[in-house]
Amino acid sequence: MSLGMLANQQLAETIEPGTTKNKWKLFRAICEARRSLGVTDRALTVLDALLTFYPSDELAEERGLVVFPSNAQLSLRARGMAAATLRRHLAVLVDAGLVLRKDSPNGKRYVRRDRAGEVDEAFGFSLAPLLARLTEIEALAAQAIADRELLRVTKERLTLCRRDVAKLIETATDAGLPGDWETIYARFRILVDGVPRAATVENLSPILDNMQLLRHEIVNQLKKNIKDQKMGTNESQNERHIQNSHPESIYESEPVFDPSKGEEPAPEPPLPATTMKASRFGNNSDLRQKSFPLALVLQACPEIAPYGPGGVINSWRDLMVASVVVRSMLGVSPSAYQEACSLMGPENAATVIACILERGGLINSAGGYLRDLSRRAEKGEFAIGPMLMSLVRANCGSSRRKIG
Repeated sequence: MSLGMLANQQLAETIEPGTTKNKWKLFRAICEARRSLGVTDRALTVLDALLTFYPSDELAEERGLVVFPSNAQLSLRARGMAAATLRRHLAVLVDAGLVLRKDSPNGKRYVRRDRAGEVDEAFGFSLAPLLARLTEIEALAAQAIADRELLRVTKERLTLCRRDVAKLIETATDAGLPGDWETIYARFRILVDGVPRAATVENLSPILDNMQLLRHEIVNQLKKNIKDQKMGTNESQNERHIQNSHPESIYESEPVFDPSKGEEPAPEPPLPATTMKASRFGNNSDLRQKSFPLALVLQACPEIAPYGPGGVINSWRDLMVASVVVRSMLGVSPSAYQEACSLMGPENAATVIACILERGGLINSAGGYLRDLSRRAEKGEFAIGPMLMSLVRANCGSSRRKIG
């Protein structure tokens, strides 16, 4: 006898009246929670054998909860387990508080029956703790299942992130893009080699966080390289365009106007018919409208400024960084935003996100609204100018009312 065994005996006497449970469902729950309960696989084999001696599938206090097999019978049903091993694992079940010993005066296991053949008193192993701890066992089993599922999801996320990083590094090195890719690859290998064989959520989560951070850094580096290449290409195209186009066109010089005086920019000339109809699967560069001055965009959409790097927006790059943050906040999917960038250009897509943020509660589904604008832009039916000017007038009117 020990204090733990005494506590288990007292607990076994607290079974709620009418409590019943299918013994095999309860056994499966114990198997799920075996680590928390402190029992081994071999001990569960012995418990399985003990449950086979209970005459009904439903454990119930009214039917009695004591089983009384002999060591020979118990050994046979425990897959031929040796007597010494059997006694050791029975002690594990008792120490874990899953069964209780109910000893007879002579230490044997047997049953006394009345004249009608009903069990009067039995000596052996009591299964009462299983019913008394039913709620606890089921809760531990549910937690074990949840932990196992979380571990599975964490492993999957780490595997996918690891593949992404490896492919991105390979793409960057094959393309000869500038960057310290050897150091990045060394960091990647340190994270991969740090994955333990006996993985748990606790030791995988930091590795996953660092792997995701590394992927984010690589993606930002690749985006910067792509943007630098695009800017170089655009600058050369703009130089040829300025040399060959009319100097008074709205596309060559930014309009100078003062919205507070009611002035508006000159209307945009219509796009040529050949640029209005482009295939969704072809080159969409002809569909992209000329971006408006950044100062005008910020005057029309001041709400986006705090989302820029350091809480300010000083360049188009800052606006595009802020638009990525706002896109996620508004619930716009990455695919919808990418489609807008492809059809309108990254500057105009960021401008539209700023306008959607400025309109706030007037738009129920920001993602659906952005996709609709992208489709209209593809058909040549959408221009950003009227949207911007509407917001400029609204903000100027609001400022006048505050001053008055």
